[in-house]
Amino acid sequence: MNLDEHTTTWKQLNDHLASWVTASKVHTEDGHVASYIPELANAPADILGICIMDAEGNTVAAGDTDYHFTLQSISKVFTLILALMDNGEEYVFSKVGMEPTGDDFNSMLKLELVEPGIPFNPLINAGAIAISSLIAGDTPSEQTQRILQFFRELADNPALDINQDVFKSESDTAHRNRSLAYFLKDNGVLDREVDDVLRVYFSHCSIQVNCTDLARMALVLAHNGVDPIRKQRLIPRRFVQIAKTFMFTCGMYNASGEFAMNVGLPAKSGVSGSILTMVPGRYGIGLVSPALNRKGNSTAGVHLLGKLSQEFDWSLF
Repeated sequence: MNLDEHTTTWKQLNDHLASWVTASKVHTEDGHVASYIPELANAPADILGICIMDAEGNTVAAGDTDYHFTLQSISKVFTLILALMDNGEEYVFSKVGMEPTGDDFNSMLKLELVEPGIPFNPLINAGAIAISSLIAGDTPSEQTQRILQFFRELADNPALDINQDVFKSESDTAHRNRSLAYFLKDNGVLDREVDDVLRVYFSHCSIQVNCTDLARMALVLAHNGVDPIRKQRLIPRRFVQIAKTFMFTCGMYNASGEFAMNVGLPAKSGVSGSILTMVPGRYGIGLVSPALNRKGNSTAGVHLLGKLSQEFDWSLF
């Protein structure tokens, strides 16, 4: 995108983003707030906020952007990257696969049915639990602090922290995740103790952010691991390539193919109603709207991103 195209796009976003958010916000009525983690059930169902950030750090934002939420599954993208930085590709992919599952994100079906009994990819729950065990650190506290510092650096926000209420709510109700973790332990995927691994997993899912933080983190991925604002490489390019590939194939749960067709951008959603996406080489985008469809994605958020992608021809396909 040349300077004139960027200027035109930026003007249109400034002029119309608020009205597009208003038009998409009605689709919050089509979804329901996640309730299987009790603390998430307290989220307002009728909000929608978005922030778009360019390479100079300029932002266009609209809607409920002051609302804070936890990363949930979006954190899996960045713990995957950190595990790759700590261990390298060969070891990481001896513990998790590279393929979509076609099953629900918390399913254990293929762990038992398909050899060699490792999770199909790092973005389903079983895969993210396995990845959490690979973060360097002698204790769960050390691992969690490394993750938190990494996320703070990517968001350029030293105030990022764990929402302890969400952490406790996740931990208290995580019967399926505990089952997955014990199955992984039995299969030899986890080298650490189950409770220690789950503590790290629940912690990074419970890191609290806002739309600006998400957009800032997405901006680093949009520029292949370089923070274009601080002119620093934070992630090796190859590991960003891996992460973005998984975002395309698995990032929107079982609607990843549909999202690729209708939006055409690498993205990762979380059951807090959040979506992190990007226009590669251009913008980082962070969005939240807690009302979810049956597949766990924000109803209004997906609608808004489809509108933006169509309006500006952002699809990579």
